Amino acid sequence: MKPEDVLRPAGGPGSLRAPFDRDSPESGPVDPTSPRSDFAVIVPAFDEVENVPALFEALARTWRTHGLTGEVVVVDDGSTDGTGEAVKAAAAEFPGRVRIRRHARNRGKTEALVTGAAATPRRWLVLFDADLQHSTEEIPRFLDHLGEGYDLVTGWKQGRYEKQFVSGTYNWLSRHLFDVPVHDLNAMKAFRREVLDELPLRHDWHRFFVVLAHDRGYRIGEIPIELHPRTRGRPKYSGWGRIVGGSLDLLAVKTLTSFLRKPMLLFGGSGAILTFLGILTGIVALWYRFALGQGYRPLLYLVTLLVVLGVLLFALGFLAEAVAQVRDRIDQMERRLTAGRDPEAEE
Repeated sequence: MKPEDVLRPAGGPGSLRAPFDRDSPESGPVDPTSPRSDFAVIVPAFDEVENVPALFEALARTWRTHGLTGEVVVVDDGSTDGTGEAVKAAAAEFPGRVRIRRHARNRGKTEALVTGAAATPRRWLVLFDADLQHSTEEIPRFLDHLGEGYDLVTGWKQGRYEKQFVSGTYNWLSRHLFDVPVHDLNAMKAFRREVLDELPLRHDWHRFFVVLAHDRGYRIGEIPIELHPRTRGRPKYSGWGRIVGGSLDLLAVKTLTSFLRKPMLLFGGSGAILTFLGILTGIVALWYRFALGQGYRPLLYLVTLLVVLGVLLFALGFLAEAVAQVRDRIDQMERRLTAGRDPEAEE
């Protein structure tokens, strides 16, 4: 099925409101340099048909109250309950542009974020969940905070909520592993498009979006937000499997942001330690043989194992350094291409 853009009728039957009408009576003049003037809200939705009408009612109320001119991009992430059709129906009354994209199957929130960003030319992006656990009134707050010079603004969930212990443990580990200057890494976010374009996101790595952005040197901000209980539908992100997967992803991101920058420190250091232990074990084996007159064959096997592993890790470190240099050159080429790209021509 082809992607669709839905525009709200403005005047009589069949008329369409222009998506970039910034000086309409409804909104008034808007500073073209402000994030409020050039933003899109990306809404991943998987089997959220029950929440769609309330979601668009709240979005429309916020748009009218604050005179917003941004657009909404809903990514139907493989829903089987009619979410896409419900979005088309609800979007007809929305005071702005709505784009709908569909995944043939459920691919996950990270992929939905990337799909939604690719569907809009807007410079500032807001990631907003379809379950209405955050208020749409937070959107202008995030945009205003971006206007203070931040590249990415994330929310800090307040109060007690389900899975608070798991979320708190994950956030505590992340803060200490990556030294990020925020309390909550997995809440509502708003950010500059260039941040998303530069980050190497893999499946389910939306949880590490802040970590990766901070690692690239972007300026990160945080604002407290209220988390509302889900009133319709069922949670999509739960279960012990996600905890195990998240823990392994945490190690993968740590490897990407730390060890792979200077792989010789990891592999060469480990190889040096093992080689030193092998030599030390060899000295003990010689002492057993010549000082005590006893042969102890398992020590000889251990010496061989430690020295061989140490040498192999050293060799792996040299190869990893070569790969890291190639990756750095590719990153530099991507930055040059991105810097030389004309955004106006793309739109």
